[in-house]
Amino acid sequence: MANFSKSQVPRFSVEVYQNEYLPEGGREVNAIVTVTSTGGGTTGGVPLRGVSASPAGIPAPAPGAAVVIMVDCSGSMDYPPTKMRNARDATAAAIDTLRDGVEFAVVAGTHQAVEVYPGGGRLAIADRHTRGDAKSALRRLSAGGGTAIGTWLGLADRLLAASAGDIRHGILLTDGRNEHESPEALRSALAAVAGRFTCDARGVGTDWEVKEVTGIASALLGTADIVADPAQLAADFTAMMENAMGKEVADVALRLWTPVGVEIRFVKQVAPSVTELTGRRTEAGPRAGDYPTGSWGDESRDYHVCVRVPEASIGQEMLAARASLIVPAPDGGAPEVLSQGLIRAIWTDDMAASTSINPQVAHYTGQAELAQVIQQGLDARKLGDYDGATAKLGRAVQLAQVSGNEDTAKLLSKVVDVVDAATGTVRLKAKVAEADEMTLETRSTRTVRVKK
Repeated sequence: MANFSKSQVPRFSVEVYQNEYLPEGGREVNAIVTVTSTGGGTTGGVPLRGVSASPAGIPAPAPGAAVVIMVDCSGSMDYPPTKMRNARDATAAAIDTLRDGVEFAVVAGTHQAVEVYPGGGRLAIADRHTRGDAKSALRRLSAGGGTAIGTWLGLADRLLAASAGDIRHGILLTDGRNEHESPEALRSALAAVAGRFTCDARGVGTDWEVKEVTGIASALLGTADIVADPAQLAADFTAMMENAMGKEVADVALRLWTPVGVEIRFVKQVAPSVTELTGRRTEAGPRAGDYPTGSWGDESRDYHVCVRVPEASIGQEMLAARASLIVPAPDGGAPEVLSQGLIRAIWTDDMAASTSINPQVAHYTGQAELAQVIQQGLDARKLGDYDGATAKLGRAVQLAQVSGNEDTAKLLSKVVDVVDAATGTVRLKAKVAEADEMTLETRSTRTVRVKK
């Protein structure tokens, strides 16, 4: 087992950006909580739990990581025939990216789930030999059958449950709609495995359902994307696996404690993408709740917290919420607090102070609206409501320009002709490539960081 110096332990920091001043009668407090993890080191080693250290000051290495790759092998993967070959090549590339010591398995997904490697309901441990054996086993991947993604996730969960690793991750590839199980069955499967592992989901080609793939990734705190050209799968799978291998701390939660009388209106991740967390709260003692954030490597994320406070008089101030980043204790005891920040409320009769909008809050409020109006605009376009689509997508163009979200602006320009970005004046394009529309929808929740 590798030895690590203290400098390799990831360090977490929490910064709070807000305007704490409220006018008389003001009750809503908005804050952006920026969480940053830095200083970890996993290259060639074993992921660390994060902040645990031995009495000698040497951080205790975690048992490791486990990854299950789920590959769509339904009949549609044979059209064109190169698609299945590209999927095999991409899976082989991902296997090559596994670090020694990482547990892994490959699952073939159709209307049922079958473990292709190593088999027997177990995980293999990555080394030169098992990587070679796994790549040989990929030759058994062939197209045929239907699509029931819930069964794939269920098998991945059973395999990952056998791992002692802290980092539990799935990679899921599909090229079609989930037609061989009901939407309720998929929702039930997602609810059963949520919090047990994270999962990145990819749709290849253009015959899959965007909301299904993004819903899987959102529920399992992973990423979603389109790979319109199957030839690009290998590069995408390699990048996904590299990202998974960079995770060092698992099961991190954002804990919000609030005083009596304070109500949490919503909690959402707003960078690097918009993810709603409000409904995922689990109670954590009196007036405290935990919101899952998944696994972390060296990275930074932003969260928008909105709370409603009791009315108070001019001059009064209060702690509106305490935001703490926590990780479960290895022995099942009290969780470890990695870092924390405070959200405050101060009532003032200074109009300039109380009406000022914090730049971070304003930026991410616009980014969340940008994601929403893109979805609304594309839905309206599909329903033939072209006036509604024009209005929503025009607003999206305007918001993308204001926030400097150039990537989203480029994607929008493939769906609408921009007449005036500043005013949001656009015309719907008469013909739009299906891949361009699906790319915009899939990536609509990606945000840009505020310029601080």
